[in-house]
Amino acid sequence: MMTLPNFAALSVGDEIPSLTTDPVSRLTLALYATGSGDHHPLHLDQDYVRSKGIDDVFAHGMLGMAYLGRVLTQWVPQEAIRSFGVRFTAITHVGERLVCTGKVVEKLEQGGEKCVRLELTCANEQGEAKHKADAVVALA
Repeated sequence: MMTLPNFAALSVGDEIPSLTTDPVSRLTLALYATGSGDHHPLHLDQDYVRSKGIDDVFAHGMLGMAYLGRVLTQWVPQEAIRSFGVRFTAITHVGERLVCTGKVVEKLEQGGEKCVRLELTCANEQGEAKHKADAVVALA
């Protein structure tokens, strides 16, 4: 069983463990499409995207959200997550390696639980944010 981080030991500005992905590949997109049921040709069909004036297929927005969810669940058990909201800010291209990070931005009590609010970012290695998120996690 996963141990929760110590609420008292956390400070605003503390970072949670990050996640760096392998480069997003066409295989990644095909596997994600199969698992999610999202077979939109923008993510899979190079001829289709070129007919729309786009150079190449690109990642599903929900793929980046899944990576951010993984950052959270590698830090705390899923049942500790009280809220998780994500904004898509840029397209993730084939070949990009994503770096997902998070930091504590607030300590609070919510519904009788000691919680932290986190800001999370999924960006490429050049620092271009692809997804911005926030989450509230109960620690006690």
